[in-house]
Amino acid sequence: MMREAAILLAAYSGMRLVEKFNAILKKNSDSKAQSADSKAQPADSKAQSAELDLEDNKTTVPAVKNNSDIQIRHQFVTNCASMGVSLLRQFVYSSPQIVMLNIGLYFYNSLPHLKEAEESLVNEKRISGQLLDIITVVVSISINQYFIASFLEMVFCISANINDRTMKKSKDKLANIFGQLPRDVWVLRNSVEVSVPLEEVQLNDIVVVNTGEVIPVDGVIIKGESTVDQHALTGESQPAEKSVNDKVFASTTVLTAQIHIRVEKTGKDTTVANIGQILDNTTGFKTMTQLKGEQWADKSALPQVGLTGLALMLVGRIGGIAILYSNFGYRIKLSTRLCTLNHLTLASYKGILIKDGRVFESMRGIDTVLFDKTGTLTQDQPEVGKIIIFGDYSPDDILAYAGAAECKLAHPIAKAIVQQAISSNVSLPDIDDASYQIGYGIRVVIKNKVIKVGSSRFMTTEGIVIQEIIKKAMDDIHAQGGSLVMVAINDKIEGAIELQPTLRPEIKTIISGLRQRGIKHMAIVSGDHKHPTRKFAAELGMDDYYYETLPEDKAKIVEKLQQEGRSVCFIGDGVNDAVAMKKATVSISLRGATCIATDLAQVVFMDGTLSCLCDLFDLANDMNYEMKKNLIVSIIPIPAIIAGVFFFHFGMFPVILLNQLGFWGGIGTAMLPLKNINTDRSDAEDSDCKITAKS
Repeated sequence: MMREAAILLAAYSGMRLVEKFNAILKKNSDSKAQSADSKAQPADSKAQSAELDLEDNKTTVPAVKNNSDIQIRHQFVTNCASMGVSLLRQFVYSSPQIVMLNIGLYFYNSLPHLKEAEESLVNEKRISGQLLDIITVVVSISINQYFIASFLEMVFCISANINDRTMKKSKDKLANIFGQLPRDVWVLRNSVEVSVPLEEVQLNDIVVVNTGEVIPVDGVIIKGESTVDQHALTGESQPAEKSVNDKVFASTTVLTAQIHIRVEKTGKDTTVANIGQILDNTTGFKTMTQLKGEQWADKSALPQVGLTGLALMLVGRIGGIAILYSNFGYRIKLSTRLCTLNHLTLASYKGILIKDGRVFESMRGIDTVLFDKTGTLTQDQPEVGKIIIFGDYSPDDILAYAGAAECKLAHPIAKAIVQQAISSNVSLPDIDDASYQIGYGIRVVIKNKVIKVGSSRFMTTEGIVIQEIIKKAMDDIHAQGGSLVMVAINDKIEGAIELQPTLRPEIKTIISGLRQRGIKHMAIVSGDHKHPTRKFAAELGMDDYYYETLPEDKAKIVEKLQQEGRSVCFIGDGVNDAVAMKKATVSISLRGATCIATDLAQVVFMDGTLSCLCDLFDLANDMNYEMKKNLIVSIIPIPAIIAGVFFFHFGMFPVILLNQLGFWGGIGTAMLPLKNINTDRSDAEDSDCKITAKS
């Protein structure tokens, strides 16, 4: 009845007025309190402030439990109750008590939609799909169609439920790509190590981290020395030596010894914690197709109101509300959003973290791909080339001494030398003593011989003379894009081991796949010399190469190609790639790249390889196809409903049936990308795709 619809709207208006009145009172009260505080500061305010600061440092904000599932269940229950009461009232028995209960449930269930409709009408000055939805409910009540009104509320509830669950599933899946920090950590309490949950760790606590464990907090070492693997966070392939007063960060790994860390940041404040913000952005962006669909839905709202008025005059109240109910806004907004979320989920199964859903559309226009050379086309671990002899020792002797010195170290250069020794069947002698200088080299004693292995800088630091023949060999190797590890025996350089960058094994297949997908131009962008860059470009069949490029030069190359009308995808992993990545249409980085590269990149390949690049292009094309099909399926019922109402005098039930076909058809189309996940899912989830979260 009209009276009940009026009660519903009056109750909402009254509630909003009370909320605004309370907000004004609170604002006035706060301003008076601030004024009083400024006039009368206590004499010991500094002491009190210090005590408060100290208390703040001793406490942490408790984790807020996610109650979304409980809320969803609660909403579903109240909507079911509303449908039951409406059915009872309309077809079985009606009493004042049932009527009041019915109105209360309508009001409670419609409250979120009423607020959204008010916001669009008052703040945005437009008639939105939400406004049409709530008008449909109110009109249904006013013409005694109680069950239809509660049914509509249930449909809106189901839409929100599906959206929330898909969003949660997408975020959970993306979050699971990242390795988790330990749940429990060891904290010193009264000189005793106590295991406590990570979320209970407080500022200034002393956390104890042992060999092989992940550092769970940001802080400063107050006791101990260790080698720390920071590769996941900074991209450094070589472990860092950390000692007292050095900073360490969450998600890095202690390789040697035990350290005590005074906590400076924990939980949501750590260097890695902004992964949650990344995930919010990942699922929050809207594609142009999605925005276009929503604009269509909003623009159709006013004409639909006009058609409703025409139907009221020509075919009566039922026909009018049937036209009003044919609003397709909620279907488009739900189905297009589901399509985007499900493609993001599908990407995550393949080990691809997409920070911006709009990347899918940008990827479809890409015709040029630029690859940074070092670290992107090449692996972190180099390969051993030739062994150069400067004295009386054999190549196997040089390799054996170097391998013995490096065998207990974890950085890529050491691994390359040791692997070469093993593959060459060279026996590694036992060492008597060793000392390691990070970034320079290592000194060991083997059978009374002092062996020193490292860079030319290390040799110079040790007072060892580098002869001209050695300098010439070093210059030649550098010109080829390689490097030399020198081996000195008793303070004389007897040989050197050439290290050359290792081409990623998947890159040739990827280049071929990109050609098949219509990429017209591919090039290497490198800071290396001309010869090694040209060699790589020729080996990979690239269209062009750029050498000895500075960071600003890389950005200029991107701009130049864009001015030629090209759409550029830049793939890089270093700080020197940052400017170019910002300029590019799409930017991609790899797991383990430098922090700034993964921050700036719109896409991160979690397995640390380029194997997913062709999959990314395929996902972009698939999503475009699915999104367009989704829009068509969602809109098809509209002309059928309008024609049915005006020419065949459809009642509500045929209209509801057609609308539900469009609703579930759109959802089904949106869910299609996930249909093969369980049968054709990437191995990435079960292999290397889980990494330590990084900023």
